Amino acid sequence: MTLPKLAYLTGEYPRASDTFIQREVAQLRALGHEVLTCSIRTTGNEHMVGPEQRDEHARTFKVIDAAKNPTTLLKAHLRWMKTPGRYLSALALAWRTAPKGIKGRLYNLIYFLEAGVLADKLAAEGVTHLHNHIAKASCTVAMLAGALSGIRWSFTIHGPDIFFEPHHWRIDEKAARASFVACISHFCRSQLMCFADAAHWERFHIVHCGVDPSRYAPSSDRDGLRAVFVGRLAGVKGVPILIDAIAQLAETHPDVSLRLVGDGPDRKNLEAAVKRQGLSDRVVFLGYRSQAEVAEELAQADVFVLPSFAEGVPVVLMEAMAGQVPVLTTRLAGVPELVEDGVTGRLVPPGDAAAFRDALDEMLRDPEMRASYGAAGRKKVIADYDAAREAAWLSDLFCAYADGSDRPGLRPS
Repeated sequence: MTLPKLAYLTGEYPRASDTFIQREVAQLRALGHEVLTCSIRTTGNEHMVGPEQRDEHARTFKVIDAAKNPTTLLKAHLRWMKTPGRYLSALALAWRTAPKGIKGRLYNLIYFLEAGVLADKLAAEGVTHLHNHIAKASCTVAMLAGALSGIRWSFTIHGPDIFFEPHHWRIDEKAARASFVACISHFCRSQLMCFADAAHWERFHIVHCGVDPSRYAPSSDRDGLRAVFVGRLAGVKGVPILIDAIAQLAETHPDVSLRLVGDGPDRKNLEAAVKRQGLSDRVVFLGYRSQAEVAEELAQADVFVLPSFAEGVPVVLMEAMAGQVPVLTTRLAGVPELVEDGVTGRLVPPGDAAAFRDALDEMLRDPEMRASYGAAGRKKVIADYDAAREAAWLSDLFCAYADGSDRPGLRPS
């Protein structure tokens, strides 16, 4: 069959912290799909850290930028007003699913205006299926664009924060209306099942985020013991626990260092903490880096560390494991589906600073343990988190639902 022409929508695309979406789009294009990328807002320059981001940014349709043109906005909505029943039904959906209060109603009416512009663009481009990542405000726009135009749509749900406010984001309504939902883990799927009618559960499919294992390889040219963190410098990542662990282990591991890849609202406070504890010669803040630069950092790492308080299934863990880097992280959400404690890495209770420090100490002391975890971790990623295989499964879903199937078949092993 002819492959469906796709559009991908997120709140901001591309972002340095969401490179897994870029990989998914690239793999779908490699499979033969045309993919129009769409972003609600224009991504900030801080995310343009590599050629991949710059190229995708240049070719991405920016919804708000288009909607700011009064002529574009009016023409788009006049198009959909030609079918008044559908138009009013979509408007009623926006009103009915809005968060409580005047502000919530206002925001959903804005999303409705944006949806009209997006739907007009999709129709003009011949898009037959719209897919959203993240399931928050941009997914509301996707749902309303589908209601206005009749274009099929679906979404990938990640967590954890979407499940903190499921009623605010009306994931029940979105799950009911979408052609299907891609869930990044069994845990994520179970959380969605808490809020969605059981009649829709069979349309919730496990589609992992993935990496290209061939991009990651370890290096034998290391200097000292290097721990690497990759992620947003925000409270949810638990970075103070990591910095304290490095401070406490400095005496027993005089050659240990920490490199922090990423940026975020807590960076200044974290830099101050590093200076206050006399760690400036051990802890380096690198800011956002391109995919290639992240791979280079991982190639030099002895341990990958991620002391998060809340996660879905972090793609950075997959990247580290693909590079045979042993990982130390927290036991929560879908992480144990990726990391098996004592086999592919170490898992400790979230928020337990002493357990995290002791596990890091143990890993730094034992190179054979690190090598064993690293080798097993790469095998796990190749088997279950290869981006090409996951994109092929997602393509199967797009094609199956384009044919009107409610049962697209089994996920390939």
